[in-house]
This record gives sequence, structure tokens and C-alpha cells, in this order.
Amino acid sequence: MRLFIPVCCLLPLLALATADAVDSETEPLVPFQPKSEGKLFNCCDGTEDISQSSSNDTPAPNRPVCQPCSTGAHTDTSAEDDSSNEDKDGMEVVSEEKSEESSQEETSSEEIFEEKAEVELEESNEAVEEEVLKEEHEDVDVDSDIESQMVAEESVEEDDKDVSKTNEVVVVEEEVLQTEDEAGEEEELSQTEEEAVEEEQVLQIQDATKASVKVDKATPSGSATRDQSHIDETLRLATAEPSQEFVDALKKLQHVYNTAIKPLDKAYKYNELRQHEVSDAEITSKPMVLFLGPWSVGKSSMINYLLGLTGTSQQLYTGAEPTTSEYTVLMHGEKFRTIEGIVMAADSSRSFSPLERFGQGFLEKLVGIEMPHKLLERVTFVDTPGIIENRKQQERGYPYSEVCQWFIDRADLIFLVFDPTKLDVGLELEMLFRQMKGRESQIRIIFNKADSLTTQDLMRVYGALFWSMAPLINVTEPPRVYVSSFWPQAYAPDTNRELFKREEISLLEDLNQVIENRLQNKIAFIRQHGIRVRIHALLVDRYLQTYYEKLGWFSDPHEVFKDIVSDPDKFYIFKSILAKTNVSKFDLPEAEAYRDFFGVNPPGGFKLLSSYCGWSGGCLLEKIENAITDELPALISSLAEKREAKAEAAAETKEKPQNRWRRQQ
Repeated sequence: MRLFIPVCCLLPLLALATADAVDSETEPLVPFQPKSEGKLFNCCDGTEDISQSSSNDTPAPNRPVCQPCSTGAHTDTSAEDDSSNEDKDGMEVVSEEKSEESSQEETSSEEIFEEKAEVELEESNEAVEEEVLKEEHEDVDVDSDIESQMVAEESVEEDDKDVSKTNEVVVVEEEVLQTEDEAGEEEELSQTEEEAVEEEQVLQIQDATKASVKVDKATPSGSATRDQSHIDETLRLATAEPSQEFVDALKKLQHVYNTAIKPLDKAYKYNELRQHEVSDAEITSKPMVLFLGPWSVGKSSMINYLLGLTGTSQQLYTGAEPTTSEYTVLMHGEKFRTIEGIVMAADSSRSFSPLERFGQGFLEKLVGIEMPHKLLERVTFVDTPGIIENRKQQERGYPYSEVCQWFIDRADLIFLVFDPTKLDVGLELEMLFRQMKGRESQIRIIFNKADSLTTQDLMRVYGALFWSMAPLINVTEPPRVYVSSFWPQAYAPDTNRELFKREEISLLEDLNQVIENRLQNKIAFIRQHGIRVRIHALLVDRYLQTYYEKLGWFSDPHEVFKDIVSDPDKFYIFKSILAKTNVSKFDLPEAEAYRDFFGVNPPGGFKLLSSYCGWSGGCLLEKIENAITDELPALISSLAEKREAKAEAAAETKEKPQNRWRRQQ
């Protein structure tokens, strides 16, 4: 009963109502007639919102919508029954009009409340009816959907029948086409077989011409690469197989060494004087190219470039920091594999067995890599740790200078690599130049990364390099310097590209010359080794003769021999050798070397040369002299004659160019 107004609140309203009634006595009073909701809102002026609101869950009940009001009849009513404030205002107006009969107002308000309740019941009933109607509509929609699905299925069945008919027609057409295609395919197969034969012939020609060309795979992204086909062409890798003449000459060289030079070498322990023992593996070994130079000047990158390993999993690691701390020997093999230094030194078939004397610390720094490559069939590359001038030699863990001397003595070609940033000369580099004394013809100085400089800066740095090398090279003729950039990336723009290309080709030709002359160089090396063994045997024999001459009955043998070794000039040891035999004084070793040699090997362990002569075998001295003067020079001359004969035969087989101006018969 919230619409019921308490009596205490109506007293002031009644007072106001009596005052208004006195003023409006002349106006006729209109009795209040309560109406139903449909009758209360019977007209509107068109400005009210006549749309029915509904919640999100249930639809709004159907309420009577007001009709536009006619002219002359306009009544303001309130359409919102939900607001309690407006209901109160309406009741106040009613109470003012019915101030005289308060009891009647109370009864009328109760009647209004009852009527409103009835209206709400009617609205709920209408909502229920609407829901029932909607469900009926949904059922009807479902039935219509089912009917439509049945119709669609019937249409699909009809379509399937049509498709089956069309498929039958298509099958018949395909059978006809297959018979036609079979006849055409037989003709096409014959044509394609002929084309395939022609393509195979073309591919065989291309493979024969490009059998050893390696594609550069791994240059930095976005950087252009240069053509590397000139490497294979200059080094003639397509014809790398050794000839039968080469194999026969190599066998003969081994026979001469084993029968004439090696016996005298073993008898007088020449390997302990020079620490250089020539084995069969060293005679048959390939030419060795040794890479020396400061750290991070491009030695490993140059090897990767020559072998085409850049960007592959087999490439040598490179970087701006000192990266190579090991001696890496790259050799030919059937497949790629890595060999530890301990295994290399234990293998007698290789030429690295003498490296065991440098200790296990060095063998841990020695690594061998085998891989199938045409260039490695003809040459062996040795990559060395970079020269670091600010480090003591003892910190390397092995005798660095002695190891370098071992590789220098066996190298056929020495690449001394520099770059524009490392031109200083320190103790280690100066020591290497002293060890390379007498091998200046094998040294090739390479100025790498030349495309990183302008032309003017290149001239200045080139002069600075010669200024640094001048005190170290004691030869009248300056060494050959190759200026280029040895890596697969294209030359930098605005540089002397043609100059760098010609310098690179010149270096490759120099390398190919060493490879082509490997047998002649090997024979010359064995002959030089035989000369040194002969001189050593003559000197030891002269020391023994002097010792036996000065040794008396009551003299001390140790003191006598010590006196001879400490002052050999007093007893004319070296001078007698120069006078009696055909020996150059420039080939004589230092006297200090024999002090150390006899300090380890007493004279009692040697015999005179005359004791190595027999009726059947001859003298060892005569054999080695015969090998030095006759057999080895004859072997070199025979190789030269065979080479000239091959060149003449190749020139005769070539067709002579025809003179097109000559009249044809």
C-alpha cells in the first residue's frame, strides 16, 4: 500500500485545497473517474515514444499503443507506471481535487491499486500467450526446415543421377582419348629419348670441362663473390694424374737413396748433426707449402679460398682475433676426416714421424685434415699459428723456433703473409728470417687485404713493408711481393682490380711451377742431402785419423780428443778436407756443431771410411760420390728430355693454321 498517503501528511494539503476551492467557486468541478490502463492512454500528441521496450531475456508484453489525439481534445497523462515518484505526484493532484472527500480518495486509491494489479496480471497472461505463440512459430519453422532439407536431398539425388550419366559419357570419351594419346606418346617417347641422349652428351662435355670447379657457398649475405674458375685453370687441376714416367723416376730415386746415401748416413749419424732424417715417406711425399706470418693476416682465409672451402663445414676457422693456435696439415684423402697429431707421428707411412721428438705438448697442437680435392692431390698445405710479438716463447708450451725450423727445412714453398695493419718486426719474426737463411728462393711475400686501401695509401704501405723487411733479408735481389686480396668476396670498389687479379694469377703460376717441378726439386733435395752426408763423413773420418795419430801410449784419450775438438784449426781438420776433396768451403758446417756432436757421440762409436770398403760391395764413399756426380744428374736430364719430347709431340699433333688467301687446289 505504498500509494496510500498517511493522514498526517494530508492535513497541510487539505488546507491548501480549501483555499483554492474558495478562489475557484465559479469553475465547475469535474468528478474523478478512474479508468483502465487501456482507457487512460487513449491519445497522444505524437511526441511520446510509442515503442515497446523489452529486456534481453523475455519479450515485452503487448501494450495498447496510443493513437494521435484529435483537435480540441488534449489531455496530459503520464505513461510510466514503473516510476513511484510520478505515481505520488498523480495522487497529490487527485487529493487536491478531492480535498473535500478524503474518505472517498482513500477508497478510490484502493480501487486504483486493485485495478493496477489486475492490469499486471493481464500483462503477464499476455506475455505467456506471446511465448506460446513464439514456440508454435518455432515449431512451424522447424517443420519448414525439415521439408526444405527433404526437398534438397531429393534434388541432390537427381543431381547424382545426372552426374553418373555424365561420368559414363566422360569415361567413354577418355577411352577414346587414351587410344589417341597412346599413339601420340609413342612418337613423343622416341623424340624425348633422342633429346635425352643429346642432353647427356652436353652434360658430359660440361662435366669434363668443369670437373674440379668448386662453387663458393658461404660468403656473407649481401656481398658479391668473385669468379674462381681461374684457380683451376692456372693450376691445371683437370690433368692432375701423375704419369708413368713420374712413377718410374720416383722409384729410381728411392733406390739410389737407399743404396748409396742412406748407408753412410746411418754409419756416421748425420741425422743427429742436422736433425733431418730423410725417409721413404718424405721422398714420396707431395710438395709442401708453408704459410707463415703474424696473426689474423689472412693465412687461413687464403687456404679456404684456394681450396674453395669458404662457407662449408670443412673450412678453417677464421676471425679478427688470434684464432689458429695449432699446426694444421691439409692432405688429400678419400673422405673428410680429422687426424690427431699423436696418430700422425705414430704412422710411419707419413713424413711426420720425426715430430715426436718435440714432445707431447706439441703433438697436441698438431692436427691433420684429410679431404678429397684435386689440388691436395698435388700439394700439401700447412697452416701455422700466427706470430705474436708480445708473448714469450715459453708460453706456447713447445719449442716454437725448432718446430718452425723443421717445417722450413721440408717446405718447397714458403708464403710469408702480411696485411696493412701488421708490418712491425719483432723477435719471433726476426728469428724466422734467420732460420730461412739460404732458402730465400723459396720465400714468397704476400701483401694481403690490399683492396682495403686507396691507391695512395697502398703505395705508402708497400714502401713501409720493404723498409721493415730490408734488415732481415740479406740478399742483393729484393724478394718477390704479391699484392692482392685472397678471399672469395669481390674486390672493393674504386681499387686496382686488374692489378690484384694479375698478381693473384702470377702467384698461382708460381705455385703451379713448384708443383710441376716437384720431382726435379725432390731429386735436387736428395742430391744436396747426399753432398752434406759425404762432407760429414769426411770430417768425422778426419777427426778420427787425427785422434789416432795424436794418441800415445801414456796419453789420456779423453784429453787428446777434447783438445782436437776444441781447436780443429790447430790440426788442420777443415783445411785438409778442402785440399784433398772436391768440397766447397761454403758447404762446410760450423766447428761448434761438431763440439756438440762429439759431446754426445764419443769417437769410439765410429769407424774410418776405409773400413766400409769390401771386395763385393765396394766402398760407401765411392757409392755416394757416384750417386752425386752421375746417377742423380742423369735422372734429372732424363726427365727434361722426356718433357721436351712430349712438348714436341704435342706441337706436331696440333693442326697448322690454314692460309685462307692461299688458292685451294
